[in-house]
Amino acid sequence: MLNVLRIISRFIGDSLNFTGLLRFESSFFVGCMNLYKELTKRGCEVAFPLPVQSNERYLSFTSLYNPSLAIRIKQQPHTNDLQMDDKSLLIISGANQGGKTIYLQSIGLAQLMMQCGLFVPATSFRASLCDHIFTHFTREEDETMRSGKLDEELSRLDQLIDHLTSRSLLLMNEPFASTTEREGSVIAKDLLSVCSEMHLRVYIVTHFYELANWAYGKLENAVFVSPVITKGGPPSYKLSSQKPLPTSYGEDLYHKEMKLNNRN
Repeated sequence: MLNVLRIISRFIGDSLNFTGLLRFESSFFVGCMNLYKELTKRGCEVAFPLPVQSNERYLSFTSLYNPSLAIRIKQQPHTNDLQMDDKSLLIISGANQGGKTIYLQSIGLAQLMMQCGLFVPATSFRASLCDHIFTHFTREEDETMRSGKLDEELSRLDQLIDHLTSRSLLLMNEPFASTTEREGSVIAKDLLSVCSEMHLRVYIVTHFYELANWAYGKLENAVFVSPVITKGGPPSYKLSSQKPLPTSYGEDLYHKEMKLNNRN
């Protein structure tokens, strides 16, 4: 009789554990359905992506947008198109507050959603699968003062590189911005040179014109994207393939902000 009770107790425990795991896994899909309903209710386009084998290098999309931004704002999000074909490096440079970081986040989120078997925030999206998606974004300065921002950033990058493979995707937002453009460009040039030789997929946002201009002349397997500038008007948040420009339009931004402050 005691053995029967033990068997029943074990069965009940296993059933409860399974039910708990099922509830946890199901909540992910419920969240995905809620996201789908919210985006479509706002009139945002969604589509099912077309994955490409991980040993290939491919990325293309039309009307891609950032879904997290789309559910926070009251208007239709700005969308962008891109055709990379077999290129492995994407270098995003140009105007301040032109939407570069949002653009990078949009690509990363769409890639992640595709690999989870979900819809993507675009009218079309086709990309190579990857075994890992790594991000390298700036952090706040070390409060313990054990190291400076550059030291901390290099340490994080060193740990990340150990896990990169030929089928990984690395997203970098304004790396080495804590140092001078000259010094930051030197470090980034070495990194991109190695990534280019190994055909690693790296998508990077930078405001270093020296770096972007060097890459434009040296790296054949790179695509270059910059914000479309609208003189005198609000930012378009549209990005297009073009040669890097020798300005981030910081002066235009300065005059714009000063005019707004003078009105207040």
